Amino acid sequence: MSDNKQFFETITKSFEDVPITEAGVDTAAFCEAAENLVKIFSLFGNPAFAVVQSDLTNNIAKVRAYLAANPESGKTLESLLAAEKAAHPNLKDRKASEGLMWLLRGLKFTARGLRHNLQNPTEELSVSFTKGYEDSLKKWHGMMVRPVFYLAMKACPYRATFYPKLGTPESEVLPKLEAWLSALEEIVKREEGVFKAGNYGEI
Repeated sequence: MSDNKQFFETITKSFEDVPITEAGVDTAAFCEAAENLVKIFSLFGNPAFAVVQSDLTNNIAKVRAYLAANPESGKTLESLLAAEKAAHPNLKDRKASEGLMWLLRGLKFTARGLRHNLQNPTEELSVSFTKGYEDSLKKWHGMMVRPVFYLAMKACPYRATFYPKLGTPESEVLPKLEAWLSALEEIVKREEGVFKAGNYGEI
C-alpha cells in the first residue's frame, strides 16, 4: 500500500456496503467485506496473526462454498441458516452454518478489539485486543488454542505504528474506521439475534 493510499480506499467492500433487506444479510457481499477485514491483520506486521487470518479465511470459504452450490437458498445468511437446518437437523452436519458461526465469533473479536482501542486513546492494541478476546472468542477456545491467541495479542503493533498504516491524515481515516466498525458491529449484533431465535448456536 503506497503512503498516500488509505486502507479504506484499497478494500473492495466495506461492511457499510453490505445489503440488508427483510430477507436478511446478503451472503456474497458479507463474505467479501469479511475477506477485506482479514487484510487489516496484515497491517499488524507480525506472523503471529496468521492463525487469526487463517481461522477467518477458512470459515469464509465454508460459507462461500455453500453459496456456490446453493445460490438461491444461500442468498442471505438467514436463508442459508434456515435451509441448512432443514436439511441437516444436527449442527455438526451443517458445515456452512458452523463456519458462519465461527466467522461471526472471529468478527466479533476483531470488532471488540478495535472498539476498545478507539474508546481508549492511550491504550495499546495488545491490551485492547486481549480484552476483545476475553469477552468474545476465549470462552469458545480450549486450553490448546488460547495460548496461541494470547501470543498473537502480545504481537500487536504499537498504536503509533498501526494507525498511520491505515492511512493519513488521521482526521480523515478515523471517521472511516468508525463507520466501517459500526456497520460490522450492527451485522454481528443482528446475527447474534438470528442465531439465538433460530436455535442455530451461539455467537
